[in-house]
Amino acid sequence: MAKDIFRIAVIGAGETGTPLLNKLLDAPFVELLGVADLDAEAPGMRLARSRGVATTTDFMDFARLGEAVDVLIDVTGVAAVREALRQHMQDSGNHHTLIVHETVVQLMLSLLGGRLVQLKHGVEDY
Repeated sequence: MAKDIFRIAVIGAGETGTPLLNKLLDAPFVELLGVADLDAEAPGMRLARSRGVATTTDFMDFARLGEAVDVLIDVTGVAAVREALRQHMQDSGNHHTLIVHETVVQLMLSLLGGRLVQLKHGVEDY
């Protein structure tokens, strides 16, 4: 069955998450449930708040929403974040929510931009 709206949360609101957020915020078929980043003043966090989207510094807030989330997009570049999300999905029996890795985001942004987009991750924080 085709979806008419995608309920999405984004984890990571820096140099990678912000361009993605701009696209998601402009898409009429996306309900952006929220954005998480350790830095409450990260560019994507400020953007989300300015558009009335919930923000948090605890990425697990969105995992705990369970099947209310269709897609969790992790653009942190931190393996421990991805593993915590996977473990939560397994422990909670959530077989609905998809976890999208930053490599898929890189592909999507590259396709949209018509050129290869390089992601920037330096520190092991989200």
